[in-house]
Amino acid sequence: MHTMWKGSISFGLVNIPIKLHAATENKDISLRTLHKECHSPIKYEKVCPVCGKEVGKDDIVRAYEYAKGKFVVLEDEELEQLRKENEDKAVEIVDFVKMEEIDPIYFNKSYYMSPNEGGVKAYSLLRKALEDSKKVGIAKIIIRSKEQLAIIRVVENTLLMETIHFPDEVRPSADVPNIPTGENITKKELDTAVLLIDQLTTEFEPDKYHDEYRTALLDLIESKKTGKKTVSAKEKEPAVSNVTDLMAALQASIDRTKPATKKKTTRKKPASKKKEA
Repeated sequence: MHTMWKGSISFGLVNIPIKLHAATENKDISLRTLHKECHSPIKYEKVCPVCGKEVGKDDIVRAYEYAKGKFVVLEDEELEQLRKENEDKAVEIVDFVKMEEIDPIYFNKSYYMSPNEGGVKAYSLLRKALEDSKKVGIAKIIIRSKEQLAIIRVVENTLLMETIHFPDEVRPSADVPNIPTGENITKKELDTAVLLIDQLTTEFEPDKYHDEYRTALLDLIESKKTGKKTVSAKEKEPAVSNVTDLMAALQASIDRTKPATKKKTTRKKPASKKKEA
């Protein structure tokens, strides 16, 4: 399993060297956009809207827009230094809480934790302590230049780090529009709804749920491949030298702008008179 972060977790005087591994993966099917006429993949270029020029990687800087059209430019070196100062710190578990006290709306992304060199005993100690206390740890960690709040809990004998949103990142439910305040329902309607819930209540078995849309899309793609209903991108034609055409055009332009030359008229000499005999 790919290691995406190395560091250490500490609680009290116990320090645990650990590695993080992504616990989930995105299985969305990525679709390309093609030119309808020749089926070539579309290129997206970065163009300055003011200069109209294509902008290369070396010509781009990052900035914070503090007001409309007003920016504070941040140098890559400044951001890298700030990241290192925070990322090099050990991640400290600051609190322990009960899992049921955390609303699922705060959950973000999950990472498996494995012990790094010399961290096996401390890893086992934290795992056992969390299991026995039925608590989860609250910690802070820098991942991909962003400080994350996280919980550390045990899942099937493995420590799991679950990043969670900060409180100011969760929008208040009071801001949701058109929420009914009263309960204009009859007892019969409520009893029927509760009965339906009871009939559909079961044990949670995650393996029985599947992404039916993704399966259908893969089947559609496979059937088109099997039926040879595929297209190929046209190869880019090599640039044809237009030097000859250019020279011809230039010469024609020169000829067109040349002043018309006047034809020389040859004056005839007057006939000489013959001498009289």
